[in-house]
Amino acid sequence: MRTLAILIVCLLTQFLTQAQEEKSTYTVTIHVNNFLNEKGHALIGLHNQETFMKGKGIEGYKKEITDGKVQVTFDNVKPGTYAIMVLHDKNDNNRMDFDGSGMPAESYGMSNNPMLFGPPSFNEAKFEVTDQDIEMTVRF
Repeated sequence: MRTLAILIVCLLTQFLTQAQEEKSTYTVTIHVNNFLNEKGHALIGLHNQETFMKGKGIEGYKKEITDGKVQVTFDNVKPGTYAIMVLHDKNDNNRMDFDGSGMPAESYGMSNNPMLFGPPSFNEAKFEVTDQDIEMTVRF
């Protein structure tokens, strides 16, 4: 009887180990902690190279800003190369606004928090999802 119990425990352990190894999607959690006010909403998008700076992205959230902060989690993200873009859409028109000289009129940020002196590029913001969940903070 004891041998049978040990065998069952070993089989369950092996099964649970394999189940964890077979995880094929991951989560990407984004924190933004430095909104200057709570006007409008935060637009947060998960992008690949094809969607970066060209539209909504693969998946997106429109979130209320509370105490200058927002947190979102993208679930079921497959391994690959991605970038995060965050926009403080102060006037709730669901797009970035520009001033008369063509400069952004609303705050924005992206993964890796690059210092930008021109339009953002995918290479500056990209990160890899490989074999674990990811958590990051994006600043403006």
